[in-house]
Amino acid sequence: MNLAELLSASAQRVPFSVALASGNRPIATYRSLAQQVAGRAHTLTKRHGIGPGHRVAIYAENSPDYLEYLLAIWWTGATAIPLSAMLHPREVAALLVDSRSSLCLVSTNKAEELASEIVPCPMLECREVNVADHTDKPREMDSFDPAWIFYTSGTTGSPKGAVLTHGNLMAMTLAYLSDVEHLDERSGLLHLALMSHAGGLFSLPFIARGGRQVVPESCTADPAETWSLLSEQPALSLFAPPVLLRRLVNAPEADPRAADQMGTVLVGAAPVLVNDLVTGVEVFGPRIWNGYGQGETPCTITALDSRSIGSAVASSDLDLLRSVGYPRIGTEVRVVDNQSRTLPDGEPGEITVRGPTVMSEYWERPTATAETIRDGWLHTGDIGVFHNGALTLLDRSKDLVITGGANVYPREVEDVLLSHDTVTDVAVIGVPDDEWGERVVAFIVPSTNSIILEADLDAYCIANIARYKRPKEYHQVLTLPRNGAGKVLKNELRATLINPIKEQP
Repeated sequence: MNLAELLSASAQRVPFSVALASGNRPIATYRSLAQQVAGRAHTLTKRHGIGPGHRVAIYAENSPDYLEYLLAIWWTGATAIPLSAMLHPREVAALLVDSRSSLCLVSTNKAEELASEIVPCPMLECREVNVADHTDKPREMDSFDPAWIFYTSGTTGSPKGAVLTHGNLMAMTLAYLSDVEHLDERSGLLHLALMSHAGGLFSLPFIARGGRQVVPESCTADPAETWSLLSEQPALSLFAPPVLLRRLVNAPEADPRAADQMGTVLVGAAPVLVNDLVTGVEVFGPRIWNGYGQGETPCTITALDSRSIGSAVASSDLDLLRSVGYPRIGTEVRVVDNQSRTLPDGEPGEITVRGPTVMSEYWERPTATAETIRDGWLHTGDIGVFHNGALTLLDRSKDLVITGGANVYPREVEDVLLSHDTVTDVAVIGVPDDEWGERVVAFIVPSTNSIILEADLDAYCIANIARYKRPKEYHQVLTLPRNGAGKVLKNELRATLINPIKEQP
């Protein structure tokens, strides 16, 4: 089944329900949205040759028509590659090469940014994908056909594309409808987080049930605007990484009366502190849902549902609040030792997952695929422990840093810093941060007789990688601690955090 058929089915069932809104202003009904998507898909096929076997990237900020382009790609039978608008243009160009994309749809702002890079495929501004007067049906697809390539990364720092099939994302959609919340045409999803990531994926169950997609007029996550929309539109759900949840809870405009009429507050993408859940329930009521997933099994590993969180807050069950809940419906989760043997409750090990949402492969990386999916089980690289059926995350063996809900892979940052002529060695870690969940910290070994200016390193990072990936702190050391195999002992670095670099006069 083609995921675009979720749209065409809702267009038949609830043709006049609002499908898309900019703030409080309706933009499209399900019937008109399906017609627009079909028309844009026709343009992509007839003018640009897009169809099955092609990959089409989207590099754009959140906007009311973002989902229209995503659905149009699926409508043609092509594979979508949504790229974060936070990425540096140089990083985008590299991913276009890796994915062998046939076309890159870009917003006007992003087209200007990419102009300085050598882009390996044609670029087309989103607004130039005209709506043709045509009503082709979605291309027939099999459940194992690729739908979305989600670029993630491991300790090597080399980006890997997790290939998510139509079947994977359909299973994710059905899991949401089974164990997250009841949806119908009166429901809505308020898009505050990036639509190129979980924000866009969460749209699918709402499309399936004829719910509306609401993008703030500012296209940002402004707390005042968010609370205004929640007060004026009933049954709105939203996805918020912990840093955004804190901003909404602490906003002067926070209004529990507005929260009373809303749907679910979906929290995830980064570790959620107990205090975040407690204060979240105080403001939003018992409608906070905490989910654990990965790009390799999108939004679907375990979850602590809103009723359980509300009850745990009321009873001060801190152990349950520290957990990421129970395996999702249709998903098997095990904690295993280094021989892949299942461990009993109370013993920590690597979290492994098996189920219909697990990716088919890493794009053109058979070795990485074989290392990650073994005997049908996805090895997440995360360390966890079960207690009474609830999973608690302990650490991430892949050294991933999650800051403000965004993934930062230390090796990527280390590679950039090592290319600076004043740096001979570097290690990047994440440390706890009250606002961002974690912040990126770099330990620098300078070249002989070099004077390292923090501002210079900061500017260098900004010129080469996304701004959110750059370190928030730089610490100068004479040498990095390593074990006998040469591996940097990052736990020792976390314990020291001394000798910060000072600006030179």
